[in-house]
Amino acid sequence: MPLILGEYINSRAIRGSIMGLDNLLAVILIPVIGTWSDRLKSPLGGRLPFLVIGMPVAALFFILIPVVSSMSLWLLLAVDVLFLLAMTVYRAPVIALMPDHTPPKKRSTANGVINFMGGIGALLALFALSPLYDKSKHYPFLIGGILLFLALVLLFIVVDRRPKYVKSALEESEEAMALQSLKHNLGKLFHSSFRGHLFILFAIFLYFIGYSGLEAQFTVYAYEHLGTSEADAAFTLGFFSLSFVVFAIPAGLVGSRLGKSQTMLIGLIFLPTVFLIMPWITSLTILKVLLFIGGIGWALINVQAYPLVSDLGGLTKIGFFTGMYYLFSMASSVVAPALLGLTMDVFGHPALFYSAAISFLIAFLLLKIGMSKLKSIQIH
Repeated sequence: MPLILGEYINSRAIRGSIMGLDNLLAVILIPVIGTWSDRLKSPLGGRLPFLVIGMPVAALFFILIPVVSSMSLWLLLAVDVLFLLAMTVYRAPVIALMPDHTPPKKRSTANGVINFMGGIGALLALFALSPLYDKSKHYPFLIGGILLFLALVLLFIVVDRRPKYVKSALEESEEAMALQSLKHNLGKLFHSSFRGHLFILFAIFLYFIGYSGLEAQFTVYAYEHLGTSEADAAFTLGFFSLSFVVFAIPAGLVGSRLGKSQTMLIGLIFLPTVFLIMPWITSLTILKVLLFIGGIGWALINVQAYPLVSDLGGLTKIGFFTGMYYLFSMASSVVAPALLGLTMDVFGHPALFYSAAISFLIAFLLLKIGMSKLKSIQIH
């Protein structure tokens, strides 16, 4: 998307701002829908109705993105926002399926499996689909849309309509609207007894600024600074995803052994160390190696993060804390592309890696503070 927007806009900060504004609606709706899915009772259960609506619509608008990209900027933005809106409908419910079907003690390992499969999808996109972009920009979007629709078919067949590890929050059943429940629970996070929860969520917000900004702007960095082709830029980023796939399940096992928070802290030191080396590298081959090494750190962080947050909610608020996880992680995607793009505009392309490293190091401090406040609660 940054390269497509580059056909209309030169400033990396403005392109990043547009990408971030696209996510603003998602930030608002994802926690609402996550909470709503906790309470919905239907023949399809609480989660599937959102998937049935959101996934095929998202697939359709994803396919339309390259079709409208050559028509006008405003039409491109409209289709992109509609695609994102459709994704918000199913994002929290589909992620909540894992804790719905998994006992708490096994969620870290289960999330490793999920990230492994998601990483395979990323590898297909970056290694198999991105080379097709040079042949026709329509091919990657068309194939991706078809795969998203097929994923819905598979989920519809295999998902348990009455999963074992979730139950209704009966004490809050009088709240008829999910938004009212969101406001009620969001206020609790600012109570002194929930201060640790808030620090953890802000840590997630900070390191996702680094991750989301780097992911959004890396193709711009490689294309404009290193002189690669558009396809090669995405292909190079694929080595980060490749590493994540390889180490996702081992990272889950490490989290089960060392604890979720301790494993994340290790990754939050390791990954920015790799980032600080990257601006000095001009060889695409060495950069691919460093991205592969950095993916190990990202696996240690990301595989543990959602299980850690979902554990905060117990059985009755899994959907709500799923929403909170996406609220804070997606909120970063509102500001990250523009923020890191601005540092690139002001200080040059290498600032992308320096600013990403800083966000991870601050997240390390916030997570450490948050876990110290939760030491009396056995969630790690």
